[in-house]
Amino acid sequence: MTTPLDHALALQAMHVPGDPLILPNAWDVASARAVLASGARAIATTSAGVAWSLGYRDGNELTRDAAIDAVRRIASSVSVPLTADIEGGYGATPDEVASTIAACLDAGASGVNLEDSLRPIDDQEYRIAAARSAADDAGIPLFINVRIDTHRIGDVGGDRWFEETVTRAEAYERAGASGIFVLGALRADTIERLADATTLPLNVALGPGTLSISGLAGAGASRISAGSSIAEAAYSLAQQWATAMLETPDAAPASPPTLGWAALNQLLRD
Repeated sequence: MTTPLDHALALQAMHVPGDPLILPNAWDVASARAVLASGARAIATTSAGVAWSLGYRDGNELTRDAAIDAVRRIASSVSVPLTADIEGGYGATPDEVASTIAACLDAGASGVNLEDSLRPIDDQEYRIAAARSAADDAGIPLFINVRIDTHRIGDVGGDRWFEETVTRAEAYERAGASGIFVLGALRADTIERLADATTLPLNVALGPGTLSISGLAGAGASRISAGSSIAEAAYSLAQQWATAMLETPDAAPASPPTLGWAALNQLLRD
């Protein structure tokens, strides 16, 4: 039987520069099962997708209880490690972040994404340290992937952006982070510089405007995730079908979906 410790150690080992962990983010049990059926070695949630599916806007409006409930349902439905996007940690203080981490571990998470929202560096260090302490208390080497939100300062890839990103990465490593996540359509040389500047595994995004999987991997990424892009595409398709049905009465029926009724039922058979 695979234990929580086994899953956490396996997740850690999947972060290899040049041979990255690929994470097409899910937001509910059905999407997680679809990702798993596609060959994923681990499942990652997208906080945006989870929030939208439950009627919340993205951006730390989802409640801790709702987020943890989603983690629990998804983790119990898959046989591979799960890393949960917990936004800023669902708490104003380090102690509250620690409580969120304890709840995530109890729900079956092997890793978390924790965004910094460009907080003062020392504030974020306290929050990361509290998260690490909570995981240590549980005896689980939780993979704490810290999102560094320097994309908000603009000029992604520029000198100021790079210096701030690396300064934060170094501080977060000291506080107990396992990896860093940097957003933006990063050039290969930017990824290479970041990968060389930190000993932490580097997580980058795949989406419109980014390099390909092979390009991101070749530049040194250890982890590649889709973020909210897949959830956005799913909801876009729902609106496109609805618009066609309601506004184009002469439109021909749409082609059958790749995952039809029977296939989806099969994914959820257990």
